Order: sequence, then structure tokens, then C-alpha cells
Amino acid sequence: MKSSVDYGSGRSLIVNADDFGQSHGVNQGVAIAHTNGIVTSASMMVRWPAVSEAVLWARGRQGFSLGLHLDLGEWRYDSMEFSWVPVYEVVPLDNPDLVSAEVRSQCDRFCELVGHGPTHIDSHQHVHLREPVRTIVLEEAARLGVPVRSVASPACYCGAFYGQSAEGWPVPEAIQPAALIALLENLPLGLTEFGCHPASKADLSTMYREERIQELATLTDPAVKAAAKRLGIHLMPFPDPQKTPSQQVTT
Repeated sequence: MKSSVDYGSGRSLIVNADDFGQSHGVNQGVAIAHTNGIVTSASMMVRWPAVSEAVLWARGRQGFSLGLHLDLGEWRYDSMEFSWVPVYEVVPLDNPDLVSAEVRSQCDRFCELVGHGPTHIDSHQHVHLREPVRTIVLEEAARLGVPVRSVASPACYCGAFYGQSAEGWPVPEAIQPAALIALLENLPLGLTEFGCHPASKADLSTMYREERIQELATLTDPAVKAAAKRLGIHLMPFPDPQKTPSQQVTT
């Protein structure tokens, strides 16, 4: 998806926190990581009890974009079965009708809560990358006029700032300040989106819990923010489709 916003010839970076609204600890983590760190955006889960708190904090927030984190289920890796098993499923991912209805419902719920549409769309555990979810999400995003992570977006997505392997094994060194600074130093020209999952406390049941606290410490580490400044990286939110390019707020 092309954007009318001019990103210049340098390096621009959106640091997007996933799972906003899932718990109080996640909400606090996102708020702190934006206020004291480098987070410029978040993707919100509209089906969780803490979503109202998230909306209240984000309302009118300058230099911060709010997208939709579609929640169709969560899976964990079972090392005994050598496969991913469901923690919960909102709808079967192979049922296009149910997926379509749920995607539209979550988009409508976002608009109801926030008062306008999201600035971008992605999904919990990247389920929007598989069919038939992918096609359904792209159709909904086209209706709303917003980008979709890794599929139709002006930003190249980077998920390397993550404290587990593909099978859920701990990789603590990947979320230390040195690792994030290294990612910043190797940032390509153009617009990039970094995914992250900060939280102030591990107050939710998920396979990715304690790592969130370390992520918050790294995202707010003064050395990380100093590195972004030293490297001339332009930290910014997703453009708001409701605003003209001259009205976009960046940091």
C-alpha cells in the first residue's frame, strides 16, 4: 500500500507495541515505553478487558498511532508433540465465513471504542499471513484505507526484537539493549517497522511473559534512544489516514 507521506531519503522507524489492551501490565508497559522510550505506535486487541484503559490513555496522544491487533487465537509450541497447540481459538482459521465475520466485528469494535478507524492492521501471532485470513484482512484493510503488516504496507517489518525462538525457547540476548542498538545500526534506508511487546508486569497467561519486562527495560534504556539520535533515525508513528500529510505528527 502506497502512502502520500514523504519519508525522505534517510531512515525512518516505527516502533510498534503489540497486544495493547490485553492487560493492565501491557498497557502500562506501552505507556512507559512511549513516554520514556522509543515506542511510537501500538496495535490494540479489542476483545480483552483492559482495552477501555488502553483507549483512554491513547486518546489524543501526540506522536502515537493506534492500530488493530486482530485476535483470532493463540497457540503455544508443545515440545512433547513437536507441534503448535491452541491455547484458545476465537474462530477456526480455515473457515472463511467465520473469519470474515470476526475480522469485521473486531474492526467495527475498534471504531466503536476509538471513534475512528485504525491507522494499521496486524494480528496476534501473525495469523493474517496465512490464507484465507490474509485475503479477508486485505479486503477489510482496503475498505478502511490502512496498511497491513508484512503484506501491504509502506514499512518493511522487522520482528528480530523478540526474546524467544520460533519454537518458544528463550533467547534473552535478543532483547538486550546491545541487540536493539545493533538492529538500529543496521536499519536500511526507507521506512521500517519494529515489533515489540513491552509490559510493566507479567499479569497475563501466555507463553511470552517475563520477556515483556525485559523488553520494556531495553526500549526505555537511554543508550537505545541515544543511538537512534546518533544514527539520525527518524522515529515516527504510522500516518493517520484521516489526516493530510501536513497534519501528520512525528517525533
